[in-house]
Amino acid sequence: MDNLAMHISNGIINGPVAAAFGALALVALAFCVFRSRQDLDDRLAPMAGLVAAFIFAVQMLNFPIFTGAVSGHLLGGALAAMLVGPWVGALCVAVVLIVQSLIFGDGGVAMLGLNITNMALIGVAVAYLLIVLLLRILPRTASGLAATAFVASVLSVLVASQGFVLQYWLGGTTDLGSGLGALAGTLAGAHLLIGIGEGLITATTVMTVAKVRPDLIYALRSLRPLSTAGQLPLTGGAR
Repeated sequence: MDNLAMHISNGIINGPVAAAFGALALVALAFCVFRSRQDLDDRLAPMAGLVAAFIFAVQMLNFPIFTGAVSGHLLGGALAAMLVGPWVGALCVAVVLIVQSLIFGDGGVAMLGLNITNMALIGVAVAYLLIVLLLRILPRTASGLAATAFVASVLSVLVASQGFVLQYWLGGTTDLGSGLGALAGTLAGAHLLIGIGEGLITATTVMTVAKVRPDLIYALRSLRPLSTAGQLPLTGGAR
């Protein structure tokens, strides 16, 4: 079970680097709280709770990568960014990581700042930037949203996984049995498969919500469309 523990476990990264990323995560989350006040309304608040619960569930799907108590799993950053936006989405993922670390022991408490940086901050930020870009290129139909969700999921997972490579380079203390380049390649290869799985789950979830209540999808509400032809209506579903 030690080798299958989710997230970065205690002792893999040294204390100073872990403390630095902990401070970075704290400042970033405080900024997310400040910005999220502008987004929260009667639709987004309950959706945030549902998104956090769903991410918590899918993160239980754990994929061991190599020995040394590091493993890969579904992140949920793209789903959060698509449904509740970057600020609330980062908070949702961070809350999941905190609960998992403190209650279930998934990831070291001392490494919490590292895990939040990789999954809640980098993962959600990369996903939302890709969503903004793709939704200005692809049609805002169910298929367009699905393609956006899939691509954003795959690439955000890949980039987030490389955050650990940077952190290990800065303060790795455990011999993982390979050089830095091999570590980056191993993580990228494993997380490419994980990202494809997450992309399918995210695309299916977003398409389902879009067909019933497109007004609940943050990305559709916040990004001004370039044209209206063939787009999903924002008034679907009974209130």
